[in-house]
Amino acid sequence: MQACSSPLRLVMVVVVLLLSAACARVDSDQARLCRLVLPALHSENAALTVHHIHAGPAAYTVRIAYVQQSGAGGYEPHWVQCTFGGGRLSRERQELVGLVLNGESVGDVRLHLLKRYWLSEPSITLLAPPLSEPELAALPKLPRGLAVALQHLLSALPQIAIYALIAPAYALIYGLVGRINLAFGELAIVGGQGALIGSIAGGMAGAVTGAGAGITSGNSPLLMLVGALLFALVAAATHGDFMARFVFVPLVNRPGQAVLVASVGLAVAGMEYIRIAQGDSSRWAAPLLNTPVMVARSGDFLVTMTESAFFTTCLALTAALALVALMRFSAFGRRWRACADEPQAAALFGINPQQVLIRAFAITSVLAGLAGFIMSIHYGGIGFSGGLGIGLKALIAAIAGGVGSVGGAMLGAVVIGGFEALWSSVLPLEHANMAVYSLLVVLLVLRPGGLFGFADGNPRRV
Repeated sequence: MQACSSPLRLVMVVVVLLLSAACARVDSDQARLCRLVLPALHSENAALTVHHIHAGPAAYTVRIAYVQQSGAGGYEPHWVQCTFGGGRLSRERQELVGLVLNGESVGDVRLHLLKRYWLSEPSITLLAPPLSEPELAALPKLPRGLAVALQHLLSALPQIAIYALIAPAYALIYGLVGRINLAFGELAIVGGQGALIGSIAGGMAGAVTGAGAGITSGNSPLLMLVGALLFALVAAATHGDFMARFVFVPLVNRPGQAVLVASVGLAVAGMEYIRIAQGDSSRWAAPLLNTPVMVARSGDFLVTMTESAFFTTCLALTAALALVALMRFSAFGRRWRACADEPQAAALFGINPQQVLIRAFAITSVLAGLAGFIMSIHYGGIGFSGGLGIGLKALIAAIAGGVGSVGGAMLGAVVIGGFEALWSSVLPLEHANMAVYSLLVVLLVLRPGGLFGFADGNPRRV
Protein backbone atom coordinates (compact mmCIF):
# COMPACT_ATOMS: atom_id res chain seq x y z
CA MET A 1 0.00 0.00 0.00
CA GLN A 2 2.89 2.32 0.79
CA ALA A 3 4.33 1.85 -2.70
CA CYS A 4 1.14 3.19 -4.22
CA SER A 5 0.80 6.25 -1.99
CA SER A 6 2.98 8.59 -4.05
CA PRO A 7 1.29 7.93 -7.42
CA LEU A 8 -2.10 8.19 -5.72
CA ARG A 9 -1.08 11.50 -4.15
CA LEU A 10 0.06 12.72 -7.56
CA VAL A 11 -3.30 11.83 -9.07
CA MET A 12 -5.24 13.53 -6.28
CA VAL A 13 -3.32 16.76 -6.84
CA VAL A 14 -4.47 17.01 -10.47
CA VAL A 15 -8.05 15.78 -9.99
CA VAL A 16 -9.04 19.19 -8.59
CA LEU A 17 -8.08 20.79 -11.90
CA LEU A 18 -10.07 18.20 -13.80
CA LEU A 19 -13.19 18.77 -11.76
CA SER A 20 -12.96 22.56 -11.98
CA ALA A 21 -12.56 22.46 -15.76
CA ALA A 22 -15.33 19.95 -16.38
CA CYS A 23 -18.42 22.08 -15.94
CA ALA A 24 -20.86 22.45 -18.82
CA ARG A 25 -19.44 24.07 -21.94
CA VAL A 26 -20.84 25.03 -25.30
CA ASP A 27 -19.75 22.61 -28.00
CA SER A 28 -17.63 24.83 -30.26
CA ASP A 29 -18.65 22.95 -33.42
CA GLN A 30 -22.33 23.41 -32.61
CA ALA A 31 -21.74 27.08 -31.76
CA ARG A 32 -19.95 27.57 -35.08
CA LEU A 33 -22.81 26.01 -37.07
CA CYS A 34 -25.41 28.05 -35.20
CA ARG A 35 -23.43 31.22 -35.89
CA LEU A 36 -23.29 30.40 -39.60
CA VAL A 37 -27.09 30.24 -39.66
CA LEU A 38 -27.54 33.91 -38.70
CA PRO A 39 -26.95 35.55 -42.12
CA ALA A 40 -29.58 33.26 -43.70
CA LEU A 41 -32.25 34.52 -41.28
CA HIS A 42 -32.00 38.16 -42.37
CA SER A 43 -31.86 40.15 -45.58
CA GLU A 44 -28.76 40.12 -47.73
CA ASN A 45 -25.85 42.28 -46.49
CA ALA A 46 -27.51 42.75 -43.08
CA ALA A 47 -24.98 44.02 -40.53
CA LEU A 48 -25.03 41.50 -37.67
CA THR A 49 -22.86 41.51 -34.54
CA VAL A 50 -22.71 38.63 -32.05
CA HIS A 51 -22.80 39.63 -28.39
CA HIS A 52 -23.01 36.36 -26.48
CA ILE A 53 -22.98 32.60 -27.13
CA HIS A 54 -24.03 30.20 -24.39
CA ALA A 55 -25.73 26.85 -23.81
CA GLY A 56 -29.50 26.81 -24.21
CA PRO A 57 -32.00 25.73 -21.55
CA ALA A 58 -32.58 22.32 -23.15
CA ALA A 59 -30.15 19.55 -24.02
CA TYR A 60 -28.00 19.92 -27.15
CA THR A 61 -28.99 23.56 -27.67
CA VAL A 62 -26.93 26.68 -28.31
CA ARG A 63 -28.32 30.20 -27.87
CA ILE A 64 -26.78 33.27 -29.52
CA ALA A 65 -27.65 36.86 -28.65
CA TYR A 66 -26.84 39.33 -31.43
CA VAL A 67 -27.89 42.70 -32.86
CA GLN A 68 -28.74 43.92 -36.35
CA GLN A 69 -27.84 47.44 -37.37
CA SER A 70 -30.91 49.29 -38.64
CA GLY A 71 -31.00 51.86 -41.41
CA ALA A 72 -31.43 54.74 -38.99
CA GLY A 73 -28.20 53.90 -37.18
CA GLY A 74 -29.92 52.04 -34.36
CA TYR A 75 -29.63 48.41 -33.33
CA GLU A 76 -32.28 45.71 -33.17
CA PRO A 77 -31.61 42.94 -30.62
CA HIS A 78 -32.25 39.33 -31.68
CA TRP A 79 -31.61 35.89 -30.35
CA VAL A 80 -31.56 32.49 -31.99
CA GLN A 81 -31.56 29.03 -30.45
CA CYS A 82 -30.23 26.02 -32.37
CA THR A 83 -31.07 22.45 -31.37
CA PHE A 84 -28.84 19.60 -32.49
CA GLY A 85 -29.45 15.89 -32.82
CA GLY A 86 -27.16 14.67 -30.06
CA GLY A 87 -24.35 15.25 -27.61
CA ARG A 88 -20.65 14.58 -27.75
CA LEU A 89 -20.93 10.82 -28.30
CA SER A 90 -23.66 11.03 -30.93
CA ARG A 91 -23.15 10.91 -34.68
CA GLU A 92 -25.87 13.56 -34.95
CA ARG A 93 -24.06 16.12 -32.78
CA GLN A 94 -23.63 18.41 -35.82
CA GLU A 95 -27.09 17.75 -37.25
CA LEU A 96 -29.32 20.83 -36.89
CA VAL A 97 -32.80 19.59 -35.97
CA GLY A 98 -34.50 22.71 -34.62
CA LEU A 99 -34.24 26.48 -34.91
CA VAL A 100 -35.97 29.22 -32.93
CA LEU A 101 -35.67 32.90 -33.87
CA ASN A 102 -36.82 35.44 -31.28
CA GLY A 103 -39.13 32.87 -29.69
CA GLU A 104 -40.72 31.63 -32.95
CA SER A 105 -39.83 28.23 -34.41
CA VAL A 106 -38.53 28.08 -37.94
CA GLY A 107 -40.65 25.75 -40.10
CA ASP A 108 -39.45 22.33 -41.20
CA VAL A 109 -39.37 23.29 -44.89
CA ARG A 110 -37.28 26.40 -44.27
CA LEU A 111 -35.01 24.44 -41.94
CA HIS A 112 -34.49 21.76 -44.60
CA LEU A 113 -33.68 24.33 -47.27
CA LEU A 114 -31.30 26.10 -44.91
CA LYS A 115 -29.37 22.89 -44.23
CA ARG A 116 -29.47 21.69 -47.84
CA TYR A 117 -28.50 24.88 -49.65
CA TRP A 118 -26.89 27.12 -47.02
CA LEU A 119 -24.92 25.13 -44.46
CA SER A 120 -23.61 22.76 -47.14
CA GLU A 121 -21.89 25.65 -48.95
CA PRO A 122 -18.25 26.04 -47.76
CA SER A 123 -18.04 29.73 -48.70
CA ILE A 124 -20.60 30.79 -46.07
CA THR A 125 -17.84 30.68 -43.45
CA LEU A 126 -16.81 34.12 -44.70
CA LEU A 127 -20.31 35.47 -43.98
CA ALA A 128 -20.38 34.61 -40.28
CA PRO A 129 -21.09 37.76 -38.23
CA PRO A 130 -18.18 39.18 -36.20
CA LEU A 131 -18.04 39.46 -32.45
CA SER A 132 -19.10 42.68 -30.77
CA GLU A 133 -16.60 45.53 -30.58
CA PRO A 134 -16.91 45.90 -26.75
CA GLU A 135 -15.92 42.25 -26.35
CA LEU A 136 -12.98 42.66 -28.71
CA ALA A 137 -11.95 45.95 -27.08
CA ALA A 138 -11.37 44.13 -23.78
CA LEU A 139 -8.59 42.06 -25.37
CA PRO A 140 -4.99 43.30 -25.11
CA LYS A 141 -3.60 44.57 -28.43
CA LEU A 142 -0.26 43.24 -29.62
CA PRO A 143 1.97 43.89 -32.62
CA ARG A 144 1.26 41.55 -35.50
CA GLY A 145 4.49 39.58 -35.22
CA LEU A 146 4.17 39.15 -31.46
CA ALA A 147 0.54 38.03 -31.80
CA VAL A 148 1.46 35.38 -34.38
CA ALA A 149 4.35 34.15 -32.22
CA LEU A 150 2.04 33.96 -29.18
CA GLN A 151 -0.49 31.94 -31.17
CA HIS A 152 2.18 29.43 -32.20
CA LEU A 153 3.38 29.17 -28.59
CA LEU A 154 -0.12 28.57 -27.23
CA SER A 155 -0.75 25.94 -29.91
CA ALA A 156 2.46 24.14 -28.91
CA LEU A 157 1.72 24.00 -25.17
CA PRO A 158 -0.15 20.63 -25.21
CA GLN A 159 2.68 19.01 -27.18
CA ILE A 160 5.24 20.42 -24.75
CA ALA A 161 3.11 19.10 -21.88
CA ILE A 162 3.22 15.58 -23.34
CA TYR A 163 7.01 15.69 -23.67
CA ALA A 164 7.34 17.14 -20.16
CA LEU A 165 5.47 14.15 -18.70
CA ILE A 166 7.26 11.37 -20.59
CA ALA A 167 10.80 12.80 -20.46
CA PRO A 168 11.05 12.63 -16.62
CA ALA A 169 9.88 9.02 -16.82
CA TYR A 170 13.04 8.20 -18.80
CA ALA A 171 15.14 10.03 -16.19
CA LEU A 172 13.56 8.22 -13.24
CA ILE A 173 14.30 4.75 -14.62
CA TYR A 174 17.68 5.64 -16.10
CA GLY A 175 18.83 6.97 -12.74
CA LEU A 176 18.22 3.54 -11.19
CA VAL A 177 19.29 1.07 -13.88
CA GLY A 178 21.56 3.17 -16.11
CA ARG A 179 19.57 2.12 -19.18
CA ILE A 180 16.84 3.67 -21.30
CA ASN A 181 13.34 2.16 -21.31
CA LEU A 182 12.26 2.63 -24.93
CA ALA A 183 8.70 1.44 -24.25
CA PHE A 184 7.40 4.59 -22.56
CA GLY A 185 5.89 5.84 -25.83
CA GLU A 186 3.79 2.69 -26.14
CA LEU A 187 2.81 2.99 -22.47
CA ALA A 188 1.48 6.48 -23.22
CA ILE A 189 -0.51 5.10 -26.18
CA VAL A 190 -2.00 2.45 -23.88
CA GLY A 191 -3.04 5.26 -21.55
CA GLY A 192 -4.50 7.17 -24.49
CA GLN A 193 -6.56 4.18 -25.58
CA GLY A 194 -7.73 3.75 -21.99
CA ALA A 195 -8.75 7.42 -21.95
CA LEU A 196 -10.77 6.91 -25.13
CA ILE A 197 -12.62 3.96 -23.61
CA GLY A 198 -13.09 5.84 -20.34
CA SER A 199 -14.58 8.89 -22.05
CA ILE A 200 -17.12 6.70 -23.83
CA ALA A 201 -17.95 4.87 -20.59
CA GLY A 202 -18.30 8.18 -18.74
CA GLY A 203 -20.56 9.58 -21.44
CA MET A 204 -22.78 6.49 -21.35
CA ALA A 205 -22.92 6.61 -17.55
CA GLY A 206 -23.89 10.28 -17.73
CA ALA A 207 -26.66 9.52 -20.21
CA VAL A 208 -28.05 6.73 -18.01
CA THR A 209 -27.82 8.88 -14.87
CA GLY A 210 -29.47 11.83 -16.59
CA ALA A 211 -32.28 9.68 -17.96
CA GLY A 212 -32.95 8.21 -14.54
CA ALA A 213 -33.10 11.65 -12.96
CA GLY A 214 -35.27 13.08 -15.71
CA ILE A 215 -32.49 15.33 -17.03
CA THR A 216 -29.91 15.16 -19.77
CA SER A 217 -26.20 15.66 -19.15
CA GLY A 218 -25.06 15.46 -22.75
CA ASN A 219 -23.45 18.90 -22.69
CA SER A 220 -21.40 18.27 -19.53
CA PRO A 221 -18.03 16.58 -20.04
CA LEU A 222 -17.52 15.96 -16.31
CA LEU A 223 -18.11 12.20 -16.28
CA MET A 224 -16.33 11.80 -19.62
CA LEU A 225 -13.21 13.53 -18.29
CA VAL A 226 -13.26 11.63 -15.00
CA GLY A 227 -13.78 8.32 -16.81
CA ALA A 228 -11.02 9.13 -19.31
CA LEU A 229 -8.54 10.00 -16.54
CA LEU A 230 -9.30 6.92 -14.43
CA PHE A 231 -9.17 4.49 -17.36
CA ALA A 232 -5.95 6.07 -18.66
CA LEU A 233 -4.19 5.76 -15.32
CA VAL A 234 -5.43 2.23 -14.65
CA ALA A 235 -4.42 1.03 -18.13
CA ALA A 236 -0.96 2.62 -17.95
CA ALA A 237 -0.35 1.53 -14.34
CA THR A 238 -1.33 -2.08 -15.06
CA HIS A 239 0.96 -2.38 -18.06
CA GLY A 240 3.76 -0.49 -16.32
CA ASP A 241 3.60 -2.81 -13.32
CA PHE A 242 3.90 -5.77 -15.68
CA MET A 243 7.02 -4.23 -17.27
CA ALA A 244 8.60 -3.61 -13.89
CA ARG A 245 7.94 -6.97 -12.23
CA PHE A 246 8.42 -9.36 -15.15
CA VAL A 247 11.06 -7.61 -17.27
CA PHE A 248 13.11 -4.93 -15.54
CA VAL A 249 13.44 -6.36 -12.01
CA PRO A 250 14.68 -9.79 -13.24
CA LEU A 251 17.12 -8.19 -15.72
CA VAL A 252 18.38 -5.18 -13.80
CA ASN A 253 21.43 -6.97 -12.36
CA ARG A 254 22.30 -8.87 -15.52
CA PRO A 255 25.55 -7.81 -17.25
CA GLY A 256 25.57 -6.20 -20.67
CA GLN A 257 22.66 -4.53 -22.40
CA ALA A 258 19.94 -7.02 -21.48
CA VAL A 259 17.64 -4.31 -20.11
CA LEU A 260 18.03 -2.09 -23.18
CA VAL A 261 17.42 -4.98 -25.59
CA ALA A 262 14.38 -6.07 -23.57
CA SER A 263 12.97 -2.52 -23.69
CA VAL A 264 13.30 -2.55 -27.49
CA GLY A 265 11.37 -5.81 -27.54
CA LEU A 266 8.74 -4.31 -25.26
CA ALA A 267 8.35 -1.31 -27.57
CA VAL A 268 7.88 -3.48 -30.66
CA ALA A 269 5.61 -5.95 -28.87
CA GLY A 270 3.62 -3.08 -27.34
CA MET A 271 3.03 -1.51 -30.75
CA GLU A 272 1.76 -4.80 -32.17
CA TYR A 273 -0.29 -5.44 -29.03
CA ILE A 274 -2.04 -2.07 -29.41
CA ARG A 275 -2.62 -2.73 -33.12
CA ILE A 276 -4.27 -6.07 -32.40
CA ALA A 277 -6.33 -4.61 -29.55
CA GLN A 278 -7.66 -1.54 -31.43
CA GLY A 279 -7.24 -2.54 -35.08
CA ASP A 280 -5.30 -0.89 -37.88
CA SER A 281 -7.50 2.20 -38.06
CA SER A 282 -7.27 5.03 -35.56
CA ARG A 283 -10.00 5.64 -33.00
CA TRP A 284 -11.02 9.23 -32.31
CA ALA A 285 -12.83 10.56 -29.26
CA ALA A 286 -15.56 13.18 -29.21
CA PRO A 287 -14.02 16.65 -28.68
CA LEU A 288 -14.04 17.90 -25.10
CA LEU A 289 -13.43 21.46 -23.91
CA ASN A 290 -12.74 22.53 -27.48
CA THR A 291 -14.27 26.01 -27.23
CA PRO A 292 -11.67 28.63 -28.26
CA VAL A 293 -11.01 31.42 -25.78
CA MET A 294 -9.74 34.76 -27.08
CA VAL A 295 -6.49 35.86 -25.46
CA ALA A 296 -5.28 38.86 -27.46
CA ARG A 297 -5.72 40.56 -30.84
CA SER A 298 -3.78 42.35 -33.51
CA GLY A 299 -6.21 44.09 -35.82
CA ASP A 300 -8.50 41.40 -37.21
CA PHE A 301 -6.14 38.61 -36.08
CA LEU A 302 -7.38 36.96 -32.87
CA VAL A 303 -5.06 34.95 -30.63
CA THR A 304 -7.06 32.04 -29.22
CA MET A 305 -6.50 29.07 -26.97
CA THR A 306 -8.90 26.19 -26.55
CA GLU A 307 -10.11 25.21 -23.11
CA SER A 308 -8.57 21.75 -23.57
CA ALA A 309 -5.14 23.28 -24.30
CA PHE A 310 -5.33 25.39 -21.15
CA PHE A 311 -6.62 22.51 -19.05
CA THR A 312 -4.06 19.95 -20.27
CA THR A 313 -1.19 22.43 -19.85
CA CYS A 314 -2.25 23.18 -16.27
CA LEU A 315 -2.65 19.46 -15.63
CA ALA A 316 0.87 18.70 -16.89
CA LEU A 317 2.36 21.64 -14.99
CA THR A 318 0.70 20.52 -11.76
CA ALA A 319 1.91 16.95 -12.25
CA ALA A 320 5.44 18.17 -13.01
CA LEU A 321 5.56 20.37 -9.89
CA ALA A 322 4.16 17.53 -7.79
CA LEU A 323 6.87 15.20 -9.15
CA VAL A 324 9.62 17.72 -8.36
CA ALA A 325 8.26 18.14 -4.82
CA LEU A 326 8.01 14.36 -4.44
CA MET A 327 11.62 13.81 -5.50
CA ARG A 328 12.94 16.65 -3.33
CA PHE A 329 10.99 16.32 -0.09
CA SER A 330 9.63 12.76 0.22
CA ALA A 331 11.22 9.63 1.63
CA PHE A 332 10.91 8.01 -1.79
CA GLY A 333 12.94 10.81 -3.34
CA ARG A 334 15.74 10.24 -0.82
CA ARG A 335 15.66 6.48 -1.42
CA TRP A 336 15.72 7.03 -5.18
CA ARG A 337 18.78 9.30 -4.95
CA ALA A 338 20.51 6.81 -2.66
CA CYS A 339 19.89 3.91 -5.05
CA ALA A 340 20.89 6.02 -8.06
CA ASP A 341 24.19 7.07 -6.41
CA GLU A 342 25.26 3.90 -4.60
CA PRO A 343 22.77 1.00 -4.77
CA GLN A 344 25.06 -1.33 -2.75
CA ALA A 345 25.48 1.21 0.03
CA ALA A 346 21.73 1.91 -0.02
CA ALA A 347 21.05 -1.81 0.39
CA LEU A 348 23.37 -1.91 3.40
CA PHE A 349 21.21 0.78 5.02
CA GLY A 350 18.05 -1.29 4.55
CA ILE A 351 16.76 0.18 1.27
CA ASN A 352 15.41 -2.42 -1.15
CA PRO A 353 16.48 -1.32 -4.69
CA GLN A 354 13.87 -3.57 -6.30
CA GLN A 355 11.05 -1.96 -4.36
CA VAL A 356 12.37 1.49 -5.27
CA LEU A 357 12.43 0.45 -8.95
CA ILE A 358 8.87 -0.90 -8.79
CA ARG A 359 7.70 2.28 -7.10
CA ALA A 360 9.53 4.40 -9.70
CA PHE A 361 7.74 2.44 -12.42
CA ALA A 362 4.42 3.15 -10.69
CA ILE A 363 5.16 6.88 -10.82
CA THR A 364 6.37 6.80 -14.41
CA SER A 365 3.27 4.84 -15.38
CA VAL A 366 1.12 7.63 -13.92
CA LEU A 367 3.11 10.17 -15.95
CA ALA A 368 2.74 8.14 -19.15
CA GLY A 369 -0.97 7.65 -18.47
CA LEU A 370 -1.42 11.41 -18.02
CA ALA A 371 0.41 11.98 -21.31
CA GLY A 372 -1.93 9.54 -23.05
CA PHE A 373 -4.91 11.24 -21.41
CA ILE A 374 -3.76 14.60 -22.81
CA MET A 375 -3.34 13.12 -26.28
CA SER A 376 -6.86 11.71 -26.29
CA ILE A 377 -8.52 14.77 -24.77
CA HIS A 378 -6.74 17.44 -26.80
CA TYR A 379 -6.08 15.67 -30.09
CA GLY A 380 -8.96 13.20 -29.98
CA GLY A 381 -6.73 10.11 -30.02
CA ILE A 382 -3.64 8.69 -31.70
CA GLY A 383 -2.84 5.66 -33.83
CA PHE A 384 -1.20 2.48 -32.60
CA SER A 385 2.14 3.46 -34.18
CA GLY A 386 2.26 6.92 -32.63
CA GLY A 387 4.14 5.79 -29.54
CA LEU A 388 7.44 5.50 -31.42
CA GLY A 389 7.51 9.15 -32.49
CA ILE A 390 6.24 10.50 -29.17
CA GLY A 391 8.65 8.32 -27.20
CA LEU A 392 11.68 9.25 -29.30
CA LYS A 393 11.02 12.99 -29.05
CA ALA A 394 10.49 12.72 -25.29
CA LEU A 395 13.76 10.74 -25.11
CA ILE A 396 15.50 13.52 -27.05
CA ALA A 397 14.10 15.99 -24.54
CA ALA A 398 15.42 13.89 -21.64
CA ILE A 399 18.87 13.62 -23.23
CA ALA A 400 18.93 17.31 -24.10
CA GLY A 401 18.16 18.25 -20.50
CA GLY A 402 20.38 15.61 -18.92
CA VAL A 403 18.90 12.13 -18.94
CA GLY A 404 19.73 11.43 -15.30
CA SER A 405 18.04 14.60 -14.05
CA VAL A 406 14.28 14.79 -13.54
CA GLY A 407 14.20 18.59 -13.58
CA GLY A 408 16.59 18.73 -16.53
CA ALA A 409 14.36 16.34 -18.49
CA MET A 410 11.40 18.67 -17.95
CA LEU A 411 13.36 21.71 -19.10
CA GLY A 412 14.63 19.72 -22.07
CA ALA A 413 11.01 19.01 -22.99
CA VAL A 414 10.31 22.74 -23.06
CA VAL A 415 13.36 23.31 -25.27
CA ILE A 416 12.53 20.53 -27.73
CA GLY A 417 8.82 21.35 -27.84
CA GLY A 418 9.53 25.04 -28.34
CA PHE A 419 12.08 24.32 -31.06
CA GLU A 420 9.63 22.05 -32.87
CA ALA A 421 6.89 24.68 -32.68
CA LEU A 422 9.25 27.42 -33.93
CA TRP A 423 10.41 25.30 -36.85
CA SER A 424 6.85 24.32 -37.81
CA SER A 425 5.73 27.96 -37.79
CA VAL A 426 8.40 29.41 -40.08
CA LEU A 427 9.93 26.47 -41.97
CA PRO A 428 8.55 23.43 -43.87
CA LEU A 429 6.45 21.31 -41.54
CA GLU A 430 7.49 18.04 -43.21
CA HIS A 431 11.09 18.65 -42.12
CA ALA A 432 10.29 19.23 -38.44
CA ASN A 433 11.15 15.69 -37.30
CA MET A 434 14.46 15.76 -39.17
CA ALA A 435 15.28 19.10 -37.53
CA VAL A 436 14.54 17.76 -34.03
CA TYR A 437 16.74 14.69 -34.54
CA SER A 438 19.49 16.87 -36.02
CA LEU A 439 19.28 19.11 -32.97
CA LEU A 440 19.94 16.05 -30.80
CA VAL A 441 23.13 15.31 -32.76
CA VAL A 442 24.32 18.89 -32.37
CA LEU A 443 23.59 18.88 -28.65
CA LEU A 444 25.44 15.59 -28.11
CA VAL A 445 28.48 16.96 -29.94
CA LEU A 446 28.54 20.29 -28.14
CA ARG A 447 27.07 19.27 -24.79
CA PRO A 448 27.28 15.47 -24.25
CA GLY A 449 25.89 15.69 -20.73
CA GLY A 450 22.86 17.70 -21.83
CA LEU A 451 22.04 21.36 -21.44
CA PHE A 452 21.75 21.04 -17.67
CA GLY A 453 24.41 18.37 -17.15
CA PHE A 454 28.19 18.47 -17.45
CA ALA A 455 30.19 19.11 -20.61
CA ASP A 456 32.31 15.95 -20.28
CA GLY A 457 29.33 13.68 -20.85
CA ASN A 458 29.73 11.87 -17.52
CA PRO A 459 27.43 13.73 -15.12
CA ARG A 460 26.21 12.49 -11.82
CA ARG A 461 23.17 10.53 -12.87
CA VAL A 462 20.76 12.12 -10.38
